[in-house]
Amino acid sequence: MFDTESIASTDIAAPRPGYPDRAALFDISIVIVSFNTRDVLRQSLQTVVQETGNLKIEVFVVDNNSRDGSVEMVHSEFPFVLALSSAVNLGFGAANNLALKQARGKYIVLLNSDAFLRPDALRLAFQHMENAPKVGLAGGRLMSRDSSWQPSARMFPSLRSDFLAMSGLAHRFRDSRFFGYSDRTWADPTEPAQVDWVPGAFSIIRADALRQVGFFDPDFFLYSEEVDLCRRIKNAGFNIMYWPDIEIIHIGGESSRQMNSFEMSHVGAQLTRWRMRSTLLYYRKHHGSTAWRAKMLELLLYKLIALRNSFSSSQESKDKVQINRKLSRLMLQAWQDTNGGRISPPRPWTLD
Repeated sequence: MFDTESIASTDIAAPRPGYPDRAALFDISIVIVSFNTRDVLRQSLQTVVQETGNLKIEVFVVDNNSRDGSVEMVHSEFPFVLALSSAVNLGFGAANNLALKQARGKYIVLLNSDAFLRPDALRLAFQHMENAPKVGLAGGRLMSRDSSWQPSARMFPSLRSDFLAMSGLAHRFRDSRFFGYSDRTWADPTEPAQVDWVPGAFSIIRADALRQVGFFDPDFFLYSEEVDLCRRIKNAGFNIMYWPDIEIIHIGGESSRQMNSFEMSHVGAQLTRWRMRSTLLYYRKHHGSTAWRAKMLELLLYKLIALRNSFSSSQESKDKVQINRKLSRLMLQAWQDTNGGRISPPRPWTLD
């Protein structure tokens, strides 16, 4: 069952700390953030329609100032959707906050516009949360179109996990509990587990948990926002769960794996800089001076990789030298952008 009201909004006021204390009117509020993703957004909404079943659901699409006709498509093809439009690109967390201020569901489902619900996903998510009152947030099993598994249940970042990931050791020894700790690549993905955080492509959140901890921290424009939210929910005494019988097709992870090599294009460099900014903001917020150590760790690794490749005359090695030197410069820029993780640059972060 859907709410048939349709609204448009350009309100980008700061979110309130949490929901007003009121009874839930819906079983689930689904929130989808879109930025120039009209065609996959249509597919995502189609799976929502297919999987609603007997659940009482309201659906929000928050458009981050798209230019591809996404809002018009939603209004014409999905009139039951509550369409919120921002005049600027707010990023992932702050855009979700626009809908969270209005959501009236007992649970909130966050769904990427390039993520598609598999059969029974919503019913199972609702049922699991009903049966596990100590769970504040949970995720499902993310898969590519070919049904291959994507990392879906993770542990909080640490300097150790950063080193293992950037050095390639985590990928090389995926079956090791030590090396594969962060992404739990050693674990059986068909087994449910209590974890630290789940990716934002799909998650179901207890509204009562958000009442306690508040919404997404808008300082995280892109990257680390779901990690921060999960940490706050865990700190409030709730559990974070991974339930593999909730299956989601996620195109984003599929696309990233198809990149055989990292090309330091202008856009790629800027997204990397954004990731670095968010990493520094996260470490400063939750671990204080560890932000400085995180910066130094990345700089050291980039320097060592560049040094190792400088002894080879192959073009591939020369390219790696240049890429890692550029990564070092990007980290120094990110450190300056955020004053060492203490401040977030004004939104929207731009591809300058």
